Amino acid sequence: MKPNAIATDKAPAAIGPYSQAVRAGDLVFCSGQIALDPATGEMVAGDVTAQTERVMANIAAVLAAAGTGFDNVVKTTIFLVEMGDFAAVNEVYGRSFPNHKPARSTVAVRNLPRGALVEIEVIAKV
Repeated sequence: MKPNAIATDKAPAAIGPYSQAVRAGDLVFCSGQIALDPATGEMVAGDVTAQTERVMANIAAVLAAAGTGFDNVVKTTIFLVEMGDFAAVNEVYGRSFPNHKPARSTVAVRNLPRGALVEIEVIAKV
């Protein structure tokens, strides 16, 4: 089965040569989301908590466009500029997964696009 690109205007447009997500069979691979406001394309104001809330909303929109949601996420990867932000990110992230806990990796990185503090990617079943 040929992979199909997923796109929605309810999440930020890709800022490079990639898709918001790609569906391959019954899996959806969502590209990493940073805290861009889909209406303006600009970073949201605020700290890592505010950024994580926007990231999770962006992911929710991409998953919905693919016909799935957080209940079907099987794997996530979180990229953090500052590991000291782990607890704040974890608190916001955890609200999206009240019924199950997907596999997850968290990686410290030096920088993220547009000066973001957090980026999250997910893989979900459809």
